Amino acid sequence: MKALHVITGLGVGGAEQQLRLLLRHLPVDCDVVTLTNPGPVADGLTADGVRVTHLGMNGNRDLAALPRLVRLVRAGGYGLVHTHLYRACVYGRLAARLAGVTAIVATEHSLGDSQMEGRRLTRGVRGLYLATERLGRSTVAVSPTVADRLRRWGVPAPRIEVVPNGIDLARFRFDPLQRHRTRQRLGLPEDAYVVGGVGRLTTGKRFDVLVHTLALLPGDHWLLLVGGGPEENVLRRIAHEAGVADRVLFTGERPYLPDGSPGPDLPALTSAMDLLASPSPEEAFGLAVVEALAAGLPVLYASCPAVEDLPAQAAAGARRIVGGPAEFARAVAATRAAGAVPRAVPEAARHYDITRSAARLMDVYAAAVAPSTSSSPQGVSSS
Repeated sequence: MKALHVITGLGVGGAEQQLRLLLRHLPVDCDVVTLTNPGPVADGLTADGVRVTHLGMNGNRDLAALPRLVRLVRAGGYGLVHTHLYRACVYGRLAARLAGVTAIVATEHSLGDSQMEGRRLTRGVRGLYLATERLGRSTVAVSPTVADRLRRWGVPAPRIEVVPNGIDLARFRFDPLQRHRTRQRLGLPEDAYVVGGVGRLTTGKRFDVLVHTLALLPGDHWLLLVGGGPEENVLRRIAHEAGVADRVLFTGERPYLPDGSPGPDLPALTSAMDLLASPSPEEAFGLAVVEALAAGLPVLYASCPAVEDLPAQAAAGARRIVGGPAEFARAVAATRAAGAVPRAVPEAARHYDITRSAARLMDVYAAAVAPSTSSSPQGVSSS
């Protein structure tokens, strides 16, 4: 089987890095098309030997990109098209059908209760999504929580498959030597208690809550924010106004997998933390939380379907926090007071091993390429 993955962009983001990790474990010949922004993950995919094509799309209404994508699908002789993120799902599913490909799978990475990839869930967004969703064979949800949201949104239940995001457990295994070296490189005091936050610096991630949390904690507490985004300057200003700017470190975008970027990668930065806090109130999966658990870190989170969809004992080190800075500050203080615990890998992290996700996705692919038994004029399988 030869497959084409179509994604909106390839900057450093959760869906983008998840695609790169997944392609390392899929026993399928895969190419990738990015509609926009062939960023660091595109470079990483190329280094992995994956062919990446930049379609050069200019905005959501660049309809001229559609025939270019149709020609690319036809020329590649692909037996399956897999789309990722909203714009790529809309254009990619339509292009695949126009090119004669019926085995179409889409992954929904970022559907919340009120937003999708930062855009409000308006009637128009929902209508376009559902209209093009019917062109494919199945829609993959990255968690049972997202599957429930898709059903409530109007996607028929038989068309939804759950394939959780995956992590490379070995990459996040705690290494005390790496911890020491990374903390030295960051200039962290030896006795610093480091609270970490990982993700795009956007309004929805609510990292401002962590900055205000830091202001409520003693001076030996530090905040390490891993990620880049449009809110970085706002967060820097908030830190300055709160009087904690000298204890907040911004690393910028950090790759999940080594790709030649300067500075420590995400697993090294995770090893430098003492606790991970995720104040985002609306997550589709919660990959940063799972990665932190894989590193043996205690975790405080506002929303994390990856943990909430499992039995409580699977992630004993994770605690849900309801509230704002005061509640997070009390939880950080309590976690520190409880003392350090061995950096063991809980069952929740093992549950999301990337090899399991890849095997599950191959089952979805097999069903997608199987002859359709539907009498629908669209030729979409109901199974």
